[in-house]
Amino acid sequence: METVGYLSNIYAMTALGVTLILALGAAGTAIGFGLLGGKFVEGVARQPELAATLLLRMLIVAGLLDAVTMIGIGMGMWFVFANPFADALLAAVQANGG
Repeated sequence: METVGYLSNIYAMTALGVTLILALGAAGTAIGFGLLGGKFVEGVARQPELAATLLLRMLIVAGLLDAVTMIGIGMGMWFVFANPFADALLAAVQANGG
């Protein structure tokens, strides 16, 4: 019975951690895109002839910004669907003959 309590605690803390990862990743991306777009508009307003170059660089940085968030989402989904902490607990219980 004690194992069930530990396992439910692991799943609850994992859900909380994954929620924080996803929420902070989304907030960081939103702030990053806001700053990136604002600086792009400022740069084009100052030097309109560099608009194509600035757009290319902005899109490269936007792709990198999204990549960081996607890595966070992938890690979060890994913890949800293949929780290593729960597996370690179950392996320890089986090793002790429980």
